[in-house]
Amino acid sequence: MSTSALHQARLAKFARRKRVNLLATTLALLAMGFGLFWLFWILWETIRLGFDGMALATLTQMTPPPNEEGGLANAIYGSFLMVLLATCVGTPVGVMAGIYLAEFDTKSWFASLTRFVNDILLSAPSIVVGLFVYAVVVSRFKSFSGYAGILALSLIVIPVVIRTTENMLQLVPAGLREAAYALGAPKWKVILSITLKAARSGVITGVLLAVARIAGETAPLLFTALSNQFWTSSLGEPMASLPVTIFKFAMSPYENWQKLAWAGVFLITVAVLGLNILARILTRNKI
Repeated sequence: MSTSALHQARLAKFARRKRVNLLATTLALLAMGFGLFWLFWILWETIRLGFDGMALATLTQMTPPPNEEGGLANAIYGSFLMVLLATCVGTPVGVMAGIYLAEFDTKSWFASLTRFVNDILLSAPSIVVGLFVYAVVVSRFKSFSGYAGILALSLIVIPVVIRTTENMLQLVPAGLREAAYALGAPKWKVILSITLKAARSGVITGVLLAVARIAGETAPLLFTALSNQFWTSSLGEPMASLPVTIFKFAMSPYENWQKLAWAGVFLITVAVLGLNILARILTRNKI
């Protein structure tokens, strides 16, 4: 084959690759645009309808009867309390399990089994967790309670924190550990002062993402904490929560309940968006 023929063949091959690349780029941009369209539409509707239900009474008054004035104060308090306590319960367990998998036992059958079970928990529907806690706690004690809601939410937090902690610790260079061991530092000191400190931004990011996930969970709370129209600080009783209140009010035919449901959606969206932005900021400094 002559040189000109080879040149023409190469040009034709290059043109074909360029067309395929253009097609793939166009399809990717269309897919991105399709996703962003629905995302911005949802956000716009949330802001538009959420602002309509926002008022001082929304943050200061209890959930009202139908067609009466009221707010979401008890639901906001219940959600905040259960999410906070579930995070306090699930985070230490998840961090310690992640440290064990990354630092102490990386290749044994027990570590592999733990990772397998953790992956199952990560992908399990939250309603399954709620039904499990209902069968183990609620049905045994014959009462819905805030404690059961906290337990269900903490079971969702734990696998997220385990996976994040293990991955972040594995990103720490081995040279840092070796240098600390060479100076005579014990293993617990190396983990606490070197590896965990180096990976702290990534671990915190994982905790924040776990909080963002449980903040909007409805199914586990329907089977555990249920709901409460009144203010209660007792975790041994049914407790109101924002996601369950939104679910109940959004399905009702009453206009005031529907407005409060959209206000609750707006509050949860702002809270989750803020947590995700904070997580992104913290991620910039990870190793």
